[in-house]
Amino acid sequence: LYGTLTANAVRNVWAHAVIFCGHFPEGTDTFTEEMVEGETRGDWYVRQMIGSANISGSKFMHLMTGNLSHQIEHHLFPDLPSNRYAEVQPKVQEICKRYGLPYTTGPLLKQVGSTWAKIFKLALPPKKA
Repeated sequence: LYGTLTANAVRNVWAHAVIFCGHFPEGTDTFTEEMVEGETRGDWYVRQMIGSANISGSKFMHLMTGNLSHQIEHHLFPDLPSNRYAEVQPKVQEICKRYGLPYTTGPLLKQVGSTWAKIFKLALPPKKA
């Protein structure tokens, strides 16, 4: 029973870290429904690139995240098998560089800290003018 509870707790914390780090660290943009109304296919691809982030690390790190540490590539190519994300990553980085788009990536601990800092800022009441 304790082993199951421990395994579930560890799995939930790990999944939370990987998923949140792919969507909320500093450097990623968030979008309202109004902002995406009428977007073109090209706009959709740009939104996927600037609205997600990667976790850098070793091949073992990528394996342990199910390759969701390549969240930008996952958003761009949701039907691509996850073991191919690392293969397309350099091409996506080059496109971002060519068009002046950010390619947000960093080590796990940096991304976790950045994510929680951003969530904390977003949870605060708006500043009065």
